[in-house]
Amino acid sequence: MKYYSISEISKIHVFGRMGKQKDPLPLLFNGSGVEVVVTGSELWIDLETDSDFYEPWVAYELNGALMGRQMLLPGEHSLCLFRNMEPATPKRVRFYRELQAMSEDVTCKVLVKGLKINGEFLDVPKYERKLEFIGDSITSGEGTYGAYEDTDWLSMYMGASQNYATMTAKALGADYHLISQGGWGVYCGWDNDIRHNIPSVYEKVCGLAMGPMNEKMGTQEDYDFSQYAADAVIINLGTNDASAFNQPPILNPEDGLMYKQRINEDGTPNREDILKVEKAIRDFLLTVRKHNPKALIIWCYGMLGSDMLLPITEAINEYRNEHDDSKVLFLELPNTTEETFGSHMHPGPKAHEQASKVLVPFLKERLNW
Repeated sequence: MKYYSISEISKIHVFGRMGKQKDPLPLLFNGSGVEVVVTGSELWIDLETDSDFYEPWVAYELNGALMGRQMLLPGEHSLCLFRNMEPATPKRVRFYRELQAMSEDVTCKVLVKGLKINGEFLDVPKYERKLEFIGDSITSGEGTYGAYEDTDWLSMYMGASQNYATMTAKALGADYHLISQGGWGVYCGWDNDIRHNIPSVYEKVCGLAMGPMNEKMGTQEDYDFSQYAADAVIINLGTNDASAFNQPPILNPEDGLMYKQRINEDGTPNREDILKVEKAIRDFLLTVRKHNPKALIIWCYGMLGSDMLLPITEAINEYRNEHDDSKVLFLELPNTTEETFGSHMHPGPKAHEQASKVLVPFLKERLNW
């Protein structure tokens, strides 16, 4: 067995947004990781991890098949990705972070230090297609593991390995980035916290990963969008903005003000507050377009109800007309049913499969793939 630090491996594909630190390599977002094609009879990966409460979970695939996922407690680890295989046969191996970037645990990290192998590294086939997914807990894969009865908010129930984004990218043979955070919206979080909006962190390398440790890795620096030219950006936001209308007011400690998305006496959402969401949607579309000038932008919605359907489509139509941008589209995804729920009252694997089966042909047609 020979050990190679991550910077010594030239034949490797690194996927997911990355910052300035390359060795050891931080896996910042769910779905971010490394991919290699190797010979030899066994392969190991060396990692360093940390966390306070939300332990990171990782997963690995062999020749496209999920072989394992596990929790990693703080410390250094050497994980076997395969062994006792026929040495001369090439194997394609993907290792990635399952857990979303944890805004609520500033110590949570996964660092790839290197690989041990008794064979050779071969060229990794290049991905000609590139996708970017932006979302909330649905895009973080919350609920894709665990039983229907499981209601704890824990990292083990989240997974990039079987959510609609990963399924879609695999079906299209595309590289992909995931930028998502459970509970966050386009205007505010599920609890009316206006600080918890994805647009506020989108332009940073990983604005969700805060604290001195993460800042040292460059997470709060401006992201260089020229590193990754997405063919399509898929946004799946609005579910938490809808939930905020049914939650109590919240005090923002930064300005000392109370915030609440209001409900009228007749039970309908307050129009002034709906307009705040619509403005946030239009503003975010402008930001996404600025950094992705040639991409198809698709706003998806509907996997956990359709309360925001009209405001989202109104905002998209206004944006399209104002900016003459015909490459911004809306796509309604199938709602989760009693049969397709996973844990924590979130879409389960079957719901994600249904969403992917709608999204894949839509992308194929619009991108001529």
